[in-house]
Amino acid sequence: MKKYSFPGVKSVALLLDPDKVTGNGLNEIIDVATKSGTDFILVGGSITFTSTDSLIEKVKSLCDIPVILFPGNLLQLSRKADTILLLSLISGRNPELLIGNHVIAAPYLRDIREKLVSVGYILIGGGSKTSVEYISQTEAIPPEKTDIVVATALAGEMLGLDMIYLEAGSGAMNPVPAGLIKAVRNEISIPLAAGGGIRSREEIKDAFLAGANLVILGNSCEKNPSLVAEACYVRDEIRKNDLPE
Repeated sequence: MKKYSFPGVKSVALLLDPDKVTGNGLNEIIDVATKSGTDFILVGGSITFTSTDSLIEKVKSLCDIPVILFPGNLLQLSRKADTILLLSLISGRNPELLIGNHVIAAPYLRDIREKLVSVGYILIGGGSKTSVEYISQTEAIPPEKTDIVVATALAGEMLGLDMIYLEAGSGAMNPVPAGLIKAVRNEISIPLAAGGGIRSREEIKDAFLAGANLVILGNSCEKNPSLVAEACYVRDEIRKNDLPE
């Protein structure tokens, strides 16, 4: 089967943490996501005590939006997702998150390789220490270190990764700066995603216009489900007007 690849058009993804979205809250946010035309639903978290499989099955029962696994660790691996992000934390130097966990996961994933999308995960400082930093035992790259971020993204592309993801981390005080997104976009040719700390329509628009192909929304939508609808509105306006990046 042909391997999945992310489209180059502007897209919106909603990231759901299995521990944080349940019951009526899940129903509400899926309803908003469906009505607004959300492109993808990502499932995963830094620490997950709830079954990833169960959330994927529930989401699939509520909508037809493609479900993508965003695994925070090996315990979150699932074959039930439509697509699986094979994340390499290339901003850090923890060998387990660069290759170690991938070696362990490979036999489990070898029969569904067409579902895999290899992603260079670059953690950007967002003004506060995030769960990802604690769990991964790595430090985020300071947002003002543009040259290091760009070089890291370039290295990821040269290694053959399918996509680069710039993330400020769950619950970050500040999103990835638009200038940093633009600097990376100018140097790589593969799809670019941005997420973490995005809380407003203006920040969504800034990320898109700076060159992000995919904007990922997480914690902010759990507290304010309407934000995903605003993101889709911004996406549609950019697509319709073909606004320059």
